[in-house]
Amino acid sequence: MTIVIAAGGTGGHLYPAVALAREFLSRDPSAKILFVGTRRGIESKVLAHEGFELEFITAKPVMGKGLLAVMQGLLSLPAGLWQSLRILRQRQADVVIGVGGYTSPTMLVAAAMRGTARVIVEPNAYPGMANKAVAPFAQRIFLAFESAAAAFDRQKVRVVGTPVRREFLAQVGEVESPPVAERRHLLVFGGSQGAKAINSAMLDALASLKERLPGLAITHQTGEADCQRVREAYGRAGVEAEIVPFLYDMPKVLRTADLVVARAGAMTIAELAACGKPAILIPLPTAIYDHQMKNARAMEAAGGAMVVPQANLTGATLSESVSVILLNSQRLQAMSAKSRAMRRIDAGEVIVRECYALMGVTHDIDKSVGAAGV
Repeated sequence: MTIVIAAGGTGGHLYPAVALAREFLSRDPSAKILFVGTRRGIESKVLAHEGFELEFITAKPVMGKGLLAVMQGLLSLPAGLWQSLRILRQRQADVVIGVGGYTSPTMLVAAAMRGTARVIVEPNAYPGMANKAVAPFAQRIFLAFESAAAAFDRQKVRVVGTPVRREFLAQVGEVESPPVAERRHLLVFGGSQGAKAINSAMLDALASLKERLPGLAITHQTGEADCQRVREAYGRAGVEAEIVPFLYDMPKVLRTADLVVARAGAMTIAELAACGKPAILIPLPTAIYDHQMKNARAMEAAGGAMVVPQANLTGATLSESVSVILLNSQRLQAMSAKSRAMRRIDAGEVIVRECYALMGVTHDIDKSVGAAGV
């Protein structure tokens, strides 16, 4: 059995796909998994680390770009479609899963042309134009948020949550009492590529945080481009912290955090909920359709997060937001519980089960993580 997964560009598209790939392999270790991406995204680095095979096709962004970029993107479609058809033919794909990114639309269309089983995974509260455009070609559409269902044919829709890697579900027990303030751990990250605005605000907040929370442990993922600047600024401020360009073992770090400062991509929201972590969310203001703000507001409404729009983000506001939560044990514990209440641990199981049904294959459901009662 061969599963082709079209995903990439950012971690928000890639990591749900990795979770699905592992769910397939947990049920059938002989299954062949192939990722399809582009050379511009993070997929080359991440998938090599994860141990999955990757092929490239020609695909360029269209949404949110200028006229020239739109024309270049449209002109790349025929080549991308031909490459997609070649991959499906050579690999004899049994199912194609589109999880977002530039390659997803052409792979879905190619699968429809060949009569291959095909599904879409849409993790955002507001679906992107690409998924809406290719939805007529999909046989199933898996959503993380009920609010996205109105954009699609309801008969195809399943609201299942966002697939998360099993490592995020490990050691998840009842919400524990937060540790004493002197030992609390703050995790800061701006998505897979980092966020300079968050990095800069955090640097401006260091002096205040050092005074208000003197024992605070900090892990800060900066992105490749900003790592050296941030590391030097921490040194000048006399604040010891773990400063890294990228966190490969995010599950391990996230499980040890007491509070998280992050963007509000759909994958981030799902991982926070899986681990029951409260967050200060700073949505990317340039995200298409403002989908990150919609994601963030959903978690805030559930009680698991505080939203700080980037327009209001300063060192002072960030320091105040972090301090007001970490210095209030009851609030921290309540936000943790509300975050955990949002989690859906069976998304991968449900998607994989439906893919087997579309392929006409039966499988032992007891091998899935959800059936194990994790």
